Amino acid sequence: MPGSKAKPPTAAEAEKKKLDDALEEGLEETFPGSDPVSVTQPAHSKADHHIKRKG
Repeated sequence: MPGSKAKPPTAAEAEKKKLDDALEEGLEETFPGSDPVSVTQPAHSKADHHIKRKG
């Protein structure tokens, strides 16, 4: 619409766009590949207790 202003994205929308962009980049960087790309970090296991991680 002419004259209407787009509202700024909410924090949830911005986070979703960030994750979508990261997933898209990962897919482009690994194509063709046999394993799907994961954007998230897997949970810590009991065997990882000695490893220090951010977050």
